[in-house]
Amino acid sequence: MKLSLSAGSLFTLPMDKIFEIARDTGFDGVEVIINYDFQYQDNLALVRDLAQILPIFSLHAPFLELDGWGSKIQQTTRTAGLALEAGIPLINFHPPSWLGLEWKFWKWLNRIEDFQRDIGSNQIHVTIENMPWSGPFGTNPYLLWQTSKMIQFMEDRNLFLTFDTAHMGSSKANFLNDFHLFYNTGRMRNIHFSDFGYGREHLLPGHGVLPLTRFLNHLRETGYNKTLTLELSPREFPKHEEGIRESMLEIFGYLQQETRFRDPPEPGGQEDKRGGNQKNRSGKDQRTM
Repeated sequence: MKLSLSAGSLFTLPMDKIFEIARDTGFDGVEVIINYDFQYQDNLALVRDLAQILPIFSLHAPFLELDGWGSKIQQTTRTAGLALEAGIPLINFHPPSWLGLEWKFWKWLNRIEDFQRDIGSNQIHVTIENMPWSGPFGTNPYLLWQTSKMIQFMEDRNLFLTFDTAHMGSSKANFLNDFHLFYNTGRMRNIHFSDFGYGREHLLPGHGVLPLTRFLNHLRETGYNKTLTLELSPREFPKHEEGIRESMLEIFGYLQQETRFRDPPEPGGQEDKRGGNQKNRSGKDQRTM
């Protein structure tokens, strides 16, 4: 599988610095979130300049109001248009929020017969993301919050998925059942990878409660060959660049270890220290959680 870094993980840094850190760490590419950097400049030139540092694997449609990007409908179509112009293979967008009264966006989505044809021009993958339980009284404030209904919506309209581990984990620590339901559709094209626990999303693996090593092992063993995107909160990293780079190397080493096929251990030999009964930083055996 391809290993990507979400630029949102380090959004406090300049975009070109984020790309340099991702490149130097060893990531295959970057996911770019359309943010304030995209308000007042030539966006095509910007992404082409960044792609000279490291390939851009995906664009994430805005989830903030940005000057010149218009409504949710316009944000989605503009993101797709930019990806098409720049040759970026995938875009991702959030479903409408019932709490935010995004009914116009919802009606527009329902009118689309084939997302890959009508939005992606059959040249890019158009994906929707499962969202977290973060609303009042522990609710999910987004439409399509039920796994079965989201799968039906995707299948009816030829829509692909960006699966977010922390978002799914916000509703249940044992999120693997819902993951398998999504995975078995064959519509998963990107995964946002991070931990969840204690009411916080996008934690470093091992800082929450999710069985992430077991999750990665399943991806490897079933031959998942799409993109895995590390999407962390910037609060998970030190403030200085040297510390950020050291932390990034550590987590990248873990991702490589758990996603690449390894030779079996010698009979009677010592088990791989990061394989077997791998434990997370909190000391829990993630393989059996």
